[in-house]
Amino acid sequence: MKDRLSNLYTTQLSQHYTYYFGIPGHQRRLNSGPLEKLHPDFYVLEFAPNPRHNCWVYCSVGMSLDREDDCLIELFVLSPRQDNALVELITVCASFHRNVRPLDIHHTVNIGRPWLDQSNCDYAFVSLPYLDGEALELFPFEGQYYHCYWLIPITEKERDYKIEQGCEALELLFEDKQLDYLNPDRVCLVME
Repeated sequence: MKDRLSNLYTTQLSQHYTYYFGIPGHQRRLNSGPLEKLHPDFYVLEFAPNPRHNCWVYCSVGMSLDREDDCLIELFVLSPRQDNALVELITVCASFHRNVRPLDIHHTVNIGRPWLDQSNCDYAFVSLPYLDGEALELFPFEGQYYHCYWLIPITEKERDYKIEQGCEALELLFEDKQLDYLNPDRVCLVME
């Protein structure tokens, strides 16, 4: 029964993403690392630039399989280019969510290295999908809503700002300064 539900979940979530982005995604999995700590049906869907976004999109599929709490989420990250590092990023976040501490809206994670290239962004912020709205965010399954949240790469100072000022202040800063979310070389929005 659990295997059937897992298969149904991943199939329907994949269809949800495909319908939203308007093109089929490519299943990606890491070949190394602590894969046994993930649900066996977990994978990342990679979408090329599409009718919704003129960029690459990497989406978790199965991050919250078998969870029995309120942290029923999946994550996606946007990228200016195709890069296997983002498959790894989503996979590491899924492992953290499953094995260390559940992630949820407005949480931050330490990526542990630059998001892409030599980016100053080595943290990430779990946000509502402001560019997409509820059509992407809400995925109904078996009488519950799972939330597909946007994982936004941020700098350590922006993470500290969120801790000190709150998540709404960080989101207002993003809006006021017009966050260049696809630019790995962007400067930190928090001034000294």
